[in-house]
Amino acid sequence: MRILCAPDKFKGTLSALEAAGAMADGARRVAPDAEIDVCPVADGGEGTLAVLAWPLGLEIRTANVTGPLGSRVTASWGISVDRRSAVVELAQAAGLSLVPMAERDPTRTTTVGVGELIRLALDEGCTEIIVALGGSATCDGGAGVAGALGAVFLDADGRPLPAPVVGAALERVAAVRRVELPARLRVACDVASPLLGEQGAASLFAPQKGATEAQVAELERGLSQLSRCVEVIDDGKLHLRPGAGAAGGAGFGLAALCGGQLERGADLVLDAIGFDERCRQADLVLTGEGRLDAQSLFGKAAVRVARRGDRAHVPVAAIAGEVDPQVERLLNVACRGLKGPWSLREEVGEAAFADPAESLRQVSAKVIGQYLIRPSRA
Repeated sequence: MRILCAPDKFKGTLSALEAAGAMADGARRVAPDAEIDVCPVADGGEGTLAVLAWPLGLEIRTANVTGPLGSRVTASWGISVDRRSAVVELAQAAGLSLVPMAERDPTRTTTVGVGELIRLALDEGCTEIIVALGGSATCDGGAGVAGALGAVFLDADGRPLPAPVVGAALERVAAVRRVELPARLRVACDVASPLLGEQGAASLFAPQKGATEAQVAELERGLSQLSRCVEVIDDGKLHLRPGAGAAGGAGFGLAALCGGQLERGADLVLDAIGFDERCRQADLVLTGEGRLDAQSLFGKAAVRVARRGDRAHVPVAAIAGEVDPQVERLLNVACRGLKGPWSLREEVGEAAFADPAESLRQVSAKVIGQYLIRPSRA
């Protein structure tokens, strides 16, 4: 029997690698002779750099760059041995975890440090750069990262706006000058949200970053103004693309102003780690993340794993810290081969998060034990 352990992070408790290790430990408790393939995954958000480091043979470097509040932070990024490709994770330089709770205000935070990391990769001669979006403290439409790479934002008088251009300044943008980079930017989006509207960068995500209702409206106006300026030099549809609203609109900025290619982050990662071949060799796949809810249906890694399992006719069991009961049926409809999902909270109780790794071991063992009693191949 071959078991593929392919979870994303359990946010705030376990990294993807730690979760995969806990699942593997649980599997060995009930199937000691099974072959275990430890295969942590990511959706393009936080943790993507760590997941891709080994499969892509990355050398991890650190750099002192501008953080989301303008102060300096130490950020990690990865470069391949041949210096041709690199991975930059936005959360390293503009992540919400870098901003104290009392200082969270997405009208004032910036992605400029992400551009500084990309510039380091360009200076090394990299011709392909993966930029992993997600977990941001920002809602600047990617103006910070684009500005750091050479894009220029002009006011109504034709004067450059002071850098970095933050969310609160977007309404003052009257024209933009794009930048052409000597590298292919692959923008790994952790969500499929457009730039604007109820499911967009400001309305859906800015409140999670500390924005008040008034600030959400301000950011929506600013992002809309930025979009209008870009429409003058583009086809006018970039703001509608899935992923344009990722990381406070950084997906939009990288695509519209830097020539980036928006991609579903989970699929980019799964392709990079050779998931499909590893899945075909498995009898059972375990996946999961911290919470399975409505957002999971729109690009999150666990659901993409389940759908690829469907395609390979391999059963997939999903385990999450918590499962929103309102979307449980939708998850099973969306992923016909999905088993469960199982919730650590329901299976272990309130003590589940006192030792999340052990809870995940216990539930993984239970799930695999049930599979061994009634083995099936979807």
